[in-house]
Amino acid sequence: MKRITVYCSSSTSLDPKFFTAATQLGQAMASRSIELVYGGGGIGLMGEVARTVKRSGGRVHGIITKRLLALEQGYDGCDELVVVDTMSERKRLMAQHGDAFIALPGGLGTFEEFFEVLVQRQVGEHRKPIGLVNLGGYYDPLITLIDHGIEHRFIKPAVHDLLHVHEKPEDVLDGVLKATPFDIDPDLRTTHEMAVATVPIDSPIGPIEPGYVAAQRFLWEATVDGEVVISARVN
Repeated sequence: MKRITVYCSSSTSLDPKFFTAATQLGQAMASRSIELVYGGGGIGLMGEVARTVKRSGGRVHGIITKRLLALEQGYDGCDELVVVDTMSERKRLMAQHGDAFIALPGGLGTFEEFFEVLVQRQVGEHRKPIGLVNLGGYYDPLITLIDHGIEHRFIKPAVHDLLHVHEKPEDVLDGVLKATPFDIDPDLRTTHEMAVATVPIDSPIGPIEPGYVAAQRFLWEATVDGEVVISARVN
């Protein structure tokens, strides 16, 4: 893995602990010779992680819009700074150039970028690992929202298998670096960690409706000749 795309905030009015986390991530990336791909900003957590990577001997690849650059928000220390017309193009290039994704604490823009690459991972447009730096439980409400969607069957439980969530930036980085790529289908049926069991509709663990997630350890279900075939995670 040579490049990691980092999503984070450009806000300058944050608790210092968030800047410390950005510094720690930048140092960890540079020490592992991982190039930073990010939004090209020179302020907030974006500026902090970029300056830290650069100061620590790493390489920085920024992608920014003309409008943001005109507002003097660009970081002129980038080894490569790509200027594009739209936010959509910026996001596309950031996703394209990274071998993995890590989200530091951020706001609406970070949420949008995170969910976009997560959905793309779900539907098989890429096989890149995704990490969340959950500093001080910042992303706990987001994880709770995902669990809420799982509870109501809008989201498959296997989405958790796609995420590396840790408190410390170094642990998130190590998680994505050690991740083994695996294939999934649009219904989040994994092909690397499943055992298949066939149970009757009137099974003692049922009744099980076709298409119903009976427990979170089940990744998917399908009915074959009156029986429900369940693929379950191997623990």
